[in-house]
Amino acid sequence: MVVRRSPITAASHVYFGRRVAPLLVLGFASGLPIALTGGTLQAWATVEQVSLEEIGFLTLVGSAYTLKFLWAPLLDRYVPPWLGRRRGWMLLTQLLLAASIMAMGLLSPGSALLPLALLAVMVAFFSATQDIVFDAYSTDVLHRDERGAGVALKVLGYRLAMVVSGGLALILADQWLGWGGMYVLMGGLMLLCSAATFWAPEPEQPATAPRTLSLAVVEPFREFFSRRGAWTVLALIVLYKLGDAFAGALSTTFLIRGAGFDPTEVGTVNKVLGLVATIVGALAGGSLMTRWGLYRSLMAFGILQAISNLGYWVISVSPKSIWLMGTAVGVENLCGGLGTASFVALLMGLCQQRFSATQFALLSALSAVGRIYLAGPFTPPLVRWLDWPGFFLLTVAIAVPGLLLLWNQRRTIEALEPRA
Repeated sequence: MVVRRSPITAASHVYFGRRVAPLLVLGFASGLPIALTGGTLQAWATVEQVSLEEIGFLTLVGSAYTLKFLWAPLLDRYVPPWLGRRRGWMLLTQLLLAASIMAMGLLSPGSALLPLALLAVMVAFFSATQDIVFDAYSTDVLHRDERGAGVALKVLGYRLAMVVSGGLALILADQWLGWGGMYVLMGGLMLLCSAATFWAPEPEQPATAPRTLSLAVVEPFREFFSRRGAWTVLALIVLYKLGDAFAGALSTTFLIRGAGFDPTEVGTVNKVLGLVATIVGALAGGSLMTRWGLYRSLMAFGILQAISNLGYWVISVSPKSIWLMGTAVGVENLCGGLGTASFVALLMGLCQQRFSATQFALLSALSAVGRIYLAGPFTPPLVRWLDWPGFFLLTVAIAVPGLLLLWNQRRTIEALEPRA
């Protein structure tokens, strides 16, 4: 007798698959170093009475994350002599991260800021390299119908790691272990995460590495731009989450200065409720994608992303209410998590397996263009011109071109979906 699963059971079952489940721990390993070289390191330097100018320079430590596409071709071209092309590089970077994070705990920003900063640069470089191969591995190993669930677990692991290495790390350092002991503990957690690299399976059909480094640099571009409508797809990547990026660019400033909430209220809602809502959105998005497919999910979640920006408009025209703020932030983060799940699955589908490290690094860097170079600089003058209510209405309109491009490219995207 054949036992048929309900659509919901089948959608949730995929999270426990052999190729999907390890991505939770690997996502945790990917997210763990970010705060340790960013906000947590700045907090340590602040406690040690380091000057504001020197703390400001510490923000440059994370430059590797924006430049990682420069060395991604090396990871496509060369294959370590253990665990295959993707898992081999993952294991190496995880071991180097564990050692260098522990080494940071042996120094102090108050007495050895320069050596500590150089170690932090190394951690950021190894972390960015791990991100390259982890994204490539996820792209290579997941079947098309598993990408939504895989992305959801990646997001969940990544977000949990940021909580551990961010807020929890500060509590551990202040109340229990001291700063050095906390960094040693975080390095130990990274070492434990490396066990998931052994657990994770190899792709069923590993692609052959490019024969030369020159091919590894040139061919990813040639292969992508030889596709019909390549430039339109690139425009879609920039525009799909642009309305979301504009709405979020100054959301904290709006809630404090424009809506009159105090920093504690905003921090609690954003950090706790916002995090939970994003995780729920990513997990729900992964399950729904299994049933709906990539194009339908992108369109539905993209519309929800745009509509959810109206929550900030409602706050801007309503009397101050913590419940209204919590509802609006929760819905916006929930819809953002849905959109992220489908969007990252789209990036995976656009990568050719031989060059997935380079192509994913390039596409993910391009996806940040709207947030960094458009939303960041243009949001302040738009707010001054339109005031907050008009601005948040505009963010809904800013999302429309991306949805129109998505509709225009529906056949291209449907071709990336699993065949029945």
